[in-house]
Order: sequence, then C-alpha cells, then structure tokens
Amino acid sequence: MNRTRPTLALGCAQLGNLFEAIDDASARELLELAWDTGVRVFDTAPHYGLGLSERRLGNFLATLTPAERAEAVVSTKVGRLLAPTPDRASATDLEAGFDVPATHERVWDASTDGVRRSLEASLVRLGLDRVDTAYLHDPDEYPATERSVETGIAALAELRDEGLVRAVGTGSKSVAAMLTTLDQPATTAMMVAGRHTLIDRSADADLLPRCLRRGTEVAVAGVYNSGLLATPRPSGRFEYAEAPAHVVALAQRVAATCERHGVDLPTAALQFAGRDESVSRVVVGARTPGQLRTNLERWSTAVPESLWDELAGLELIGTTVAT
Repeated sequence: MNRTRPTLALGCAQLGNLFEAIDDASARELLELAWDTGVRVFDTAPHYGLGLSERRLGNFLATLTPAERAEAVVSTKVGRLLAPTPDRASATDLEAGFDVPATHERVWDASTDGVRRSLEASLVRLGLDRVDTAYLHDPDEYPATERSVETGIAALAELRDEGLVRAVGTGSKSVAAMLTTLDQPATTAMMVAGRHTLIDRSADADLLPRCLRRGTEVAVAGVYNSGLLATPRPSGRFEYAEAPAHVVALAQRVAATCERHGVDLPTAALQFAGRDESVSRVVVGARTPGQLRTNLERWSTAVPESLWDELAGLELIGTTVAT
C-alpha cells in the first residue's frame, strides 16, 4: 500500500480499571513505557473508571516537559456527565465494567451545555487546555439517538471554534449512529469500535468508504473485539460480554486460517485494523508493560498478502460471500 501507515495509539480504558484494578504505580509504568517506545497518541474517556483513566493520563502528562507535552496527542469523549453519588461510594462500578468505587453515576447529556461541561471537566482531569479530538461517546445508547447526534456534534463544533478541540465526531460500536454522524457537516473524525476487525466487517461496506470520500479521520478501536481475537476460547469476551458459541467458532476458523499462513490471530487482528486506506489511527489498549510490548511487536510484524486474500473469501459478520 502506497500510503502513510496509520499511527498506533494507546487506548486507556485499562487505566480506568476495566474489568480489574491496577494500581497507580502500574498505570504510570505503562504510560512511561508507551512514551519511551514512541507512542504519542492516547485515547481516553470520562466513562473509563468514572474519570480515573483521564486523571491517571493527566498525572503522567504533568511529568513531561512543555516540549514533550506538546508532542502528546490526546482524544477523549463527551456525552456522559459524571454526577456525584456519595451514598454509593462503598459500592463498586463493576456493573459498568470498571473496578472503581461508585462515587459517581453516568448521566446521558448531549445538550450544548452538557457537552461543554463534559469537555471542560475532562480538560481539568487531563491537566490540558485543549485536546486533539473529542468524540460523542456511544450516541446509540442515548434516549434519542438522532437528535443527540445533531445536538452533540453542533456543541462540539462550537468548542472547536473556541480552540478547545481540533477534530470532532462520534465514537461508537453502532454503524447506524456513525452514519448519522456523517450526515452532520461539522463532523471531521470517527472512532469505529469493533466494526472493522478480522471477524466483524460491518463498517466496511458503507461507513469507511464514506469517511474516505469526505476526508473524515478514522480511528479504529476494539481491534480484538473485547479479547476474543486475542484468545478465541469458549467463554471468551466479545462485545464486553461472554461470546456466543457461533462467534467463538468463527474466531477459531479465522485463527486456523492465520496459522496456515504462519501468523498468530492477535497479530493479524492488529495488522488488519490499519490496512484500510480510510484509517489514520489504530487504538489498542494494554493492562501491563508486557502487553504493550507484545502489541508493539505485533504492529511491526510482516503479514503475507496471501492471508488477506484467503480471509477475503470467508463469510464474516457484516459480509456476504457469493457462492
């Protein structure tokens, strides 16, 4: 492919104690390794650990020199305000997937005021005066999706005009919500989560080509589909829940195809995410320094074209193969 390769970004959901807790020292070690190995793009959100991910990232950024800090490219998300719930502080947020005290609750708010308050609170937690990209987070889960996209993107556009953010758009697993976002002229960025992967190509037929035609920046996230494409075993996670048996079987078939070409499944999953010409960033998380090193190795591994040719003949989620 004769184009600039996408940038590899660190997804920071694990810094918010996604599924299990890590301590502050471990979070700092992970971020320091990312920086030392050349990672400069970081993606976070208030949703991740009720602000913990943003705080930990902000604490790390504060240790950098001004010149170094200017190299950091940060994206975050809006649409979920964090409202204090002191009566729940003794409980945990595990129902939402994060092992943190339930000191706050998430309140859907894509209004002009809500989006502004969300970004301003994120900037405080991050210790920044602006971010590179702000995504409307999961608008498909809002009470009125289409209206939320319209108001949310308009609010983000105002913040862009004020210099608080460079690029605005939606981050979602819903192709329909992302297509609705593309109908908004102010949209300049998209985060496609779990819909452009080795087994789920739901974004490929319409969404990614539309992004390419209109010059919308695309970040691909969820490249392992919540872990199933790292380890395709029964009871593995897919879409943040236990994977259905037929999806596990599909992942195992794809894994077998990869093995025939001398490539392990997670390496192929990470490499595939950056192949489409619409993609400018590939976002992948890590819980430990070891996981980060492994992802960096996978990112630099050469994959034979013969693998992609064979995978193109499989019927995957979001595709139909002619017979």
